[in-house]
Amino acid sequence: MEPLFIAASPTSPEIDFRFDQHTLSIKGESYPENAAAFYGPVIAQVQAYLAERKDAAITVNVSLAYFNSSSTKMLFSFFEALNDAAMAGNHVRLNWYHDEDDDTILEFGQELQDDFGALDFHDHAVSG
Repeated sequence: MEPLFIAASPTSPEIDFRFDQHTLSIKGESYPENAAAFYGPVIAQVQAYLAERKDAAITVNVSLAYFNSSSTKMLFSFFEALNDAAMAGNHVRLNWYHDEDDDTILEFGQELQDDFGALDFHDHAVSG
């Protein structure tokens, strides 16, 4: 499967999915005008990639400084697909990066850990 790279914009994050290396990365800020239009095709490609994986070790790196409520809904769909892949026998490591002083992003990560228990969740506080 071809890699998926979308450069960051002022309102959307960088998407760098290197499917051949089993590494998916999202970083930046996420408040696009239409989160479903931005994330829909991204999630569809991830689902197609995950459908072909059995017993794979997948690393997901997420470093979002800010995301709005419509992005949150789409991110939950993304994490749900990853959790489903983990429950199907893949090892999915989620590296959750956040500013050490940002309690909101930290708490969202903790919520992900609670909601998607099949993911191998790793919290990383980064000094600003």
